[in-house]
Amino acid sequence: MALFDLVFEGGGAKGMAFAGALKVFTAAGHTHRRLVGTSAGAITATLVAAGYTADELLDACTQPAPGTNNPIFTTFMDSPAYGTFTDDQIAGSETMTLLQAAHVPTFVSKPILNELLHVDLYRELFSFNECGGFYAGDAALQWIRQRLAQKGLSPSVTWEEFAAAKNVDLSVVTTNITLKESTVLNARTAPHCPVAESVRMSMSIPFVWKEMVWQPIWGQYRGEDLSGDIFVDGGVLSNFALWLVDEKTPEVIEIMGNTDPDGAETIGLYLDASQPVPGAGISDTRRPRLRSADRVTALMDTMTDSRDLAVMRQHQEEICRIPVGGYGTTEFRMSAERQQKLIDSGTAAMTAYLQTLRV
Repeated sequence: MALFDLVFEGGGAKGMAFAGALKVFTAAGHTHRRLVGTSAGAITATLVAAGYTADELLDACTQPAPGTNNPIFTTFMDSPAYGTFTDDQIAGSETMTLLQAAHVPTFVSKPILNELLHVDLYRELFSFNECGGFYAGDAALQWIRQRLAQKGLSPSVTWEEFAAAKNVDLSVVTTNITLKESTVLNARTAPHCPVAESVRMSMSIPFVWKEMVWQPIWGQYRGEDLSGDIFVDGGVLSNFALWLVDEKTPEVIEIMGNTDPDGAETIGLYLDASQPVPGAGISDTRRPRLRSADRVTALMDTMTDSRDLAVMRQHQEEICRIPVGGYGTTEFRMSAERQQKLIDSGTAAMTAYLQTLRV
């Protein structure tokens, strides 16, 4: 039985493997000190911090979408609702510019664009061009809020309130593309920012989900006003943020707190796409209708920040490598059997990893 800092890598649908790994971790009597996550890892870290057991996490991840047999995560690929876009966005859109360039009168172009916006596929394309991503991400945000509420928290709970209520040290990683830097959100850095919105920022894969814009009501980040800054998936710059628990620079101490380096061991849960999932075979999961979303996530899968790689090389012994090869980042519509293979992969990986530790 030991205390660990846990770091969860990003990986979209592949993050379901974390549920199997955590079940083994807790069954062995281990617990956590600090929790750090990016993208899908941010979702997992947040639910664990909120008080979800491994079994409850598994139930949350495998529940079907209401009225269907599809996994709940399929709802995360939600088309922007009609009426979502502001008059300014519509008037200044590329579509309107093209219609004007074709000398289509305004009294004709406005009705044309309005009719197009009644079509789901066009709204997704419009959102991609004007808002940075095909899908709204509203369903994901709502799901996160509901999960927090089930553990007695306000759906709009802030970092400061979360830390006070749960007495746990949680951090999620996102990317500020306005400032071109990683942003680590927690009770120290952004006390008045909502936790659910922070997780939504962390999972906002560029060009797949709409970008998030920092709102004035969220307060400051490390003493700076970020109002209007644009945020996307933390994995753009740091998908596996082991450095947040292993480095002791003044900046990291300011972000993560001056904790005792000998007070806890570290486990980084890494979704290893180079290793196939035993028995899973080739995916027969139906892909998103917008193939560009697949291409973007395939590109994201190949990107690992040099800082992450350097820390991984230095701390190989801290990494639990979970085979996820053959699974896609946006493969949310996988069958129950394929889900189970992924969860079993996490179970087997953590079982093997814990056997190497002297704790």
